Amino acid sequence: MAMLLLNLYQVPDDEADEVRALLKENAIEFYETQPSRWGVSHGAIWVRDDESFAEAQRLIHAYQIQRQLRAREAYDIARREGGGNWAILLRQPWRLLLLIIGIAFALALIVLPFLSLHD
Repeated sequence: MAMLLLNLYQVPDDEADEVRALLKENAIEFYETQPSRWGVSHGAIWVRDDESFAEAQRLIHAYQIQRQLRAREAYDIARREGGGNWAILLRQPWRLLLLIIGIAFALALIVLPFLSLHD
């Protein structure tokens, strides 16, 4: 009986491609269901037989740990090179100013009706 290996909801295309390649490399038979037109299902990767499912889960788990380490390393490199959120905002002060003005305007719209009730 087929077993669900990976739900493709919010899975990037490159990750799904790497999982497919990993399963093919290890000769694990799988098939894929496509997302529905109305967003009811998002597609999935299924393993055909129960014997291969445990091996596929182990491979996916190891792959996801490696992917997490690569993403963390890329994030750390970007931070060291000045790619953090605050660095971006400070490089574009006009954007920071517009953000502060927008927040102040939104807060004013929320608070003003309550202040007018006090009178």
